[in-house]
Amino acid sequence: MKSSAITPQESLSLTAALPRDLTAGLVVFLVALPLCLGVALASGAPLLSGVLAGMIGGILVGMVSGSHTSVSGPAAGLVAVVAAQIVSLGSFQAFLLAVVIAGLIQIGLGIARAGFIAAFFPSSVIKGLLAAIGVILILKQLPHVVGHDPDPEGDMAFQQPDHQNTFSELVRLFGGIRLGAAAVGFISLAVLVAWSRWKPLKQSPVPAPLVVVLLGVGLSALFKLLGGSWVIEPSHLVQVPVAESLAGFFKFLQWPDFTQWTNPAVYTAAVTIALVASLETLLNLEAVDQLDPQRRTSPASRELVAQGIGNVAAGLVGGLPITSVIVRSSVNINAGARTKLSAIVHGLLLMSSVMLLPTWLNLIPLSCLAAILLVTGFKLANPALVKQMWSEGRYQFLPFAATVLAIVMTDLLVGVLIGLAISVAFILYSNMRRPLRVFVEKHLGGDVLHIELANQVSFLNRAALSKTLGAVRRGGHVLLDAQSTDYIDPDVLDLIREFTNKTGPARGVEVSLLGFRNRYELRDQTQYVDYSTRELQDAILPQQVLQILKDGNARFRTGRQLTRNLTRQMIATARGQHPLAVVLSCIDSRTPAELVLDLGVGDIFSVRIAGNVLSRKVLGSIEYGCAVAGAKLVLVMGHTRCGAVTEAVKLMKSPKSAAELTGCQHIDFIVTDIQEAIATSNNGADTPPPDADLSAYVDSVARRNVARVVRQIREQSTALDGLVREGRIEIVGAMYDVGTGQIEFIDAPANSAPPEPQRLTAKA
Repeated sequence: MKSSAITPQESLSLTAALPRDLTAGLVVFLVALPLCLGVALASGAPLLSGVLAGMIGGILVGMVSGSHTSVSGPAAGLVAVVAAQIVSLGSFQAFLLAVVIAGLIQIGLGIARAGFIAAFFPSSVIKGLLAAIGVILILKQLPHVVGHDPDPEGDMAFQQPDHQNTFSELVRLFGGIRLGAAAVGFISLAVLVAWSRWKPLKQSPVPAPLVVVLLGVGLSALFKLLGGSWVIEPSHLVQVPVAESLAGFFKFLQWPDFTQWTNPAVYTAAVTIALVASLETLLNLEAVDQLDPQRRTSPASRELVAQGIGNVAAGLVGGLPITSVIVRSSVNINAGARTKLSAIVHGLLLMSSVMLLPTWLNLIPLSCLAAILLVTGFKLANPALVKQMWSEGRYQFLPFAATVLAIVMTDLLVGVLIGLAISVAFILYSNMRRPLRVFVEKHLGGDVLHIELANQVSFLNRAALSKTLGAVRRGGHVLLDAQSTDYIDPDVLDLIREFTNKTGPARGVEVSLLGFRNRYELRDQTQYVDYSTRELQDAILPQQVLQILKDGNARFRTGRQLTRNLTRQMIATARGQHPLAVVLSCIDSRTPAELVLDLGVGDIFSVRIAGNVLSRKVLGSIEYGCAVAGAKLVLVMGHTRCGAVTEAVKLMKSPKSAAELTGCQHIDFIVTDIQEAIATSNNGADTPPPDADLSAYVDSVARRNVARVVRQIREQSTALDGLVREGRIEIVGAMYDVGTGQIEFIDAPANSAPPEPQRLTAKA
């Protein structure tokens, strides 16, 4: 767990963020107060227990937490659990003991690094959680905006304590509108919308929610003077318990009943609270990190420790269980919070105001606070988010939509579990449809069936793998690739071991393995020939070598390079080399022959020189590769946007030589050779265009230069010309496009459909 000490850099950051954090803390405090009271009321607990949980969640958890934007307190998602456990244990004091023990369990989970499970929450479910909270805020706050307040402010569940539900309450509000509260609610909405859209107000240092609250208090006082139906009754105002004095406030505190420590039901309740609170915290933490404009990542295990400390403290003084709360956290982010100081400020404001100013707090209309939450809901349930999830396809959209619907129709935790179940179902369905990726690789030694295993290979995939292995022809090659696999079911492992050691060899099938984890005891082994051998070099025809090069470039362009063990190739070719071709190419850094032709160690001789020009030493290298070492093809490969050709073209218009211009005494040997390709074209009448139009012309000259070098090889080497006449080698030109990766083969042999290369049975 990371240290919570603040570095000098963080101190400077806190100073810069202080104004925004103070403002955000004030806004969250105004919203959190009625939520704390509402959660306590809906849970059947003393009202002050919710406020105490809010104080501790803000101050203590805020100080220990590693999250910059999360705000903790009593959670609506725990209402059902808390209410049931208070009834089950028979007293609120016994329940407090369960909260203390639950906190200790959470601390243990955090120390054990149990926060890692947060990484397994699908993004579709997290985004569904955010959108669902937005929808719930809209649906739940609409009645409060117009003064219809039978449902506690903190209740977020579909089924309400008054036996209504979210939708039936919307129908009932038409008969329960209060003129004064509704006026405050609609005026508050108008102010919030105007504040977010009118630039002078948007840039104002005064937070809009504070203006709304002050305006609500003022309008409430005005309506009280007017009297009649405009008066906002106390039931539609914040209702904080009022103590006669500061000492009287402490009399509200309750202590755990430690005599219940032998009661098994207390421990059952503690485990339930710990698990539910931890899961909800981790879910909310993931969601809050996605809302954070700076996209910071909160340490999940540290958060469990912080929540555990908070719950121990809450249980000791009479508070409700604490979790990270998405509603308060989203309000915090929307209010401009930069660091966790805002959460601490909100907790301090809760503590000081409830202890010192409860009477003043009870003047705030609930409808103006509901307007703040309603605007937050619209920001969370953003249509752009729905559009984005739709564009990502059904495997993302359906779990997202199911999570939103399930949370709205049940509660946060049940809805998320339903969303997770649907996501898992889609993963299983996807694995059953495409549990394996199967394709054929054309290696030098023959075709290899490449079977790429999925990330998670369950017992459901066994049948598909068995069918694929059973279809391998006798004498074939199979490569089982587990490089991207994190888990393989034991039944599938047994199938792989059986086929590798018994079934495959019995049918003459050679099985290669790649990337299996050490714990599976399946070592990497390559059975197929994936480099050029003497047998292959002797048996192959020049046209077949050309086709190999064409296929290799096609793989390079599409990102489907062959699977090779370069270390194995290095060891195998150390005993001798038998390349198939000689490639004469430019030194340009963008044209490495082995890569653009998808070749391995020992497959070609590579001769590189600027402008791929010919000289006696270059020609001697090519003669060695073909006449002595047995290569069957010479490929002269030029390329587009060639720097050497460009300089040669530009110097055609300069009175000075390349050596005079560059100070390099040998560069003229390269330039003059390339310029011959210009001088010999069109009877020497070809004139370079202006520099601005050189690109196409340079590529044309590069192509002519390739054709010239191909002719020169035969003209200047009787040995190579003789091999061509005997049909033992071919000399081919090519142009590589540095922009697309495609090679255009020119001056190729007439036979465009060469026979298939002979398959080798030689072992590597």
